[in-house]
Amino acid sequence: MSALRTVEWVNGRVRMIDQTKLPNKFAYVSFRNYRQVAKAIKDMTVRGAPAIGVAAAMGLALAANANRTKDKGQFMQGLQAAAEVLRNSRPTAWNLFWAIDRVLRKAQQTEGGPNEIATQVVAEAQQIAQEDVEANHRIGEHGASLIDDGDQVLTHCNAGTLATVSYGTAIAPVRTAIRQGKKVRVIATETRPRLQGAKLTTYELLRDGIPVTLIVDGAVGYVMEMGMVQKVIVGADRITKKFVANKVGTYLIALAAKTNNVPFYVAAPASTFNLRNDQSEVKIEERNPQEVTHIGGKRIAPKGVSAFNPAFDLTPVELVTGFITERGVLRPNALEAEMSIPKS
Repeated sequence: MSALRTVEWVNGRVRMIDQTKLPNKFAYVSFRNYRQVAKAIKDMTVRGAPAIGVAAAMGLALAANANRTKDKGQFMQGLQAAAEVLRNSRPTAWNLFWAIDRVLRKAQQTEGGPNEIATQVVAEAQQIAQEDVEANHRIGEHGASLIDDGDQVLTHCNAGTLATVSYGTAIAPVRTAIRQGKKVRVIATETRPRLQGAKLTTYELLRDGIPVTLIVDGAVGYVMEMGMVQKVIVGADRITKKFVANKVGTYLIALAAKTNNVPFYVAAPASTFNLRNDQSEVKIEERNPQEVTHIGGKRIAPKGVSAFNPAFDLTPVELVTGFITERGVLRPNALEAEMSIPKS
């Protein structure tokens, strides 16, 4: 799994692993226009903040290719229109907005006509994908230094290969630690209501031969109290100066970790950090209530009951032991200063 590409540019199309079919079926789907890509992001065919960002960038590349024959004004209008559609596909993951803005900047800075601009847009989208893979491997290296031989690491949702272009964020330190010869086990939460932990995290860890135990979300406090967890590592959809926006349930895990003196780490690339904004500017996505009232299409709750289904929650950065990034493990109390330092 660590060598697969979740999202990639193949013969002028965007190819993705269809995560809605996992773990029962492994299949690829291909898209030829940006509206299809936006729908795939919204429907969670592709999911995970880094993978969503790359998918959006490649969606813009599709839009650019489709408009090569138009004049420059029409070309740029079409690219902006595609960007707005892609921005509206998911509201929380910062990588999506970051990637769209970066591709638009490249288009605006490129001299020449639509053909030259489109060529640069496609190249930029592919570059973003490659940078994600490289960043994830460095996250793995930095994070592995925090993991001791014999540790059992708890993770929430899925922040492995399937949430990125390849290798993962929260799972990257586990992969690297095992490659270094450490014996490491994983506890994965089921992650209601979409069950990404049960369906995706366990799937890819089992495929890679990494020992994993699945627990219900409500068992997190108990396994920590019993001494079964030495580290917590989760991913993130957006990191601000004050909060970590991640899959709903993360905040409760952070509180349980603090109570039980278990280190709580957040693994994410620089593209997930939005340090200009605070909580008030983070839009928490609310998904279909049927995700709560139904499982596998079958109703489990009585008809007529209302359901509230926020997809993410906000964990105060004060609860984070450290942020594992491609630049190193960053201190929460100096996050803004450390992230503002130019890359070496």
